[in-house]
Amino acid sequence: MTYRQIKWLILTIPTLTIGIWEYVRHEFLLPYISMELGNWLAPVFVLLVSLLFLTQLFSMIEHNQEELNKAKAVQAAMEEREKIAQELHDGIAQSLFFLNAQLTQLEHTKQPEQGMLHKLKESVHRTNDYVRQAIANLRHPADTKTAAWLQGIQSLIAELGRESALQVESNWSIPDLALSAKEKVELLAIVREALINIHKHADAGRARIQAELEGGGWVCRIVDDGKGWDPEKAAGGSRYGLKMMQDRARMMSWEWSMVREQGETIVTVRKKKT
Repeated sequence: MTYRQIKWLILTIPTLTIGIWEYVRHEFLLPYISMELGNWLAPVFVLLVSLLFLTQLFSMIEHNQEELNKAKAVQAAMEEREKIAQELHDGIAQSLFFLNAQLTQLEHTKQPEQGMLHKLKESVHRTNDYVRQAIANLRHPADTKTAAWLQGIQSLIAELGRESALQVESNWSIPDLALSAKEKVELLAIVREALINIHKHADAGRARIQAELEGGGWVCRIVDDGKGWDPEKAAGGSRYGLKMMQDRARMMSWEWSMVREQGETIVTVRKKKT
């Protein structure tokens, strides 16, 4: 029985009870029951019928509510599992795949170059960062005021603030419905990688995330006041992070750029109106 049916039964049963009683009393029982006694018996019958039927309906409501709570608990568990799977896929799994490729290349090299060892060391550190971030994200309680998919960024900002003097400001005004599920995953990964690069390589004191609608599409900028980047170094050990951001943006047909303006490094991801 649905909630709507139960609600209408609760509303109508007392009314029908008193109506039926008054009809039976006036049509058949007036010679045998006085008016005063009939008036006293009316609430008694309503009470008895309510106890008999309404308690059953209330039990059905409690049962339905219990089932609903169980379903919500299962859904919350599934969402948490999805969150863990996303963390593993976006960071740890990709880093481990990259590590495996480097180790395979190292196996076929008799005398490994120092650059290869340096890249391998960088990959190990990056994987460690992803593992620590995934653990940190799971330790932080969910913020009901923040969209679930943005809570990973908030956790990363908090983690960076504890580990360094980097202060990150987030101004996010892109409506949740303006992004598909796939876009949320890819944009989140790009923002995460940009923040980690700032933390590891930029020596920045402040950074900010600006995300807003623009011309029928949207734009997201990650800005920092760090020392900028050396093209030669960017082509070496840290190129994996930049390439990952570029590849993700290209796969989604987004524009991606990284420029240096007025002492700030600006990473821009833009989706134009289609």
